[in-house]
Amino acid sequence: MSRQKKAQIIDRLQEAFSECSIGVLTDYRGLSASEITILRRRLGESDVRYRVVKNTLARFAAERAGRADLATSFDGPVAIAFGYGDITKPARALADYIRTSKSSLTIKGGFLGGRLLTPDEVITLSILPSREILLAKVLGGMQSPIASLVNCLTAPITGVARVLQARIKQLEAE
Repeated sequence: MSRQKKAQIIDRLQEAFSECSIGVLTDYRGLSASEITILRRRLGESDVRYRVVKNTLARFAAERAGRADLATSFDGPVAIAFGYGDITKPARALADYIRTSKSSLTIKGGFLGGRLLTPDEVITLSILPSREILLAKVLGGMQSPIASLVNCLTAPITGVARVLQARIKQLEAE
């Protein structure tokens, strides 16, 4: 491979490292080319890009992008799933693929912001509900005390109204 081609690859990887919100490193050993293609398609549906990388080029790109701590992660065959939106999507898509296809793909770790993730933390991310669901739960928790207060304040008035309604029906019956 020529130096110019290597420089282009490093530039594209550096751009991916800089722009992505999360990256999940995988060991793709044992996967055939057709399995990797299927995996790429599934990840593409979740807006995740999956790239097989050369370790030395990935180290250079990571250092240029300010992620020098990633240099130790590039050991053996490595492919990276770059996520650009919801941080749980790449982890969830990879975990689903591993579970459904029973392939030999393994998660080696990842990075989120300036922090390295262990394989267990990536699996934990795959279990988390999406951002929208978490926000809905927080809002529900905030509304619950207010709704309870409104019910407590309206209970006496509702009780009086019911008693008056029952008395009206009783008087009408006579």
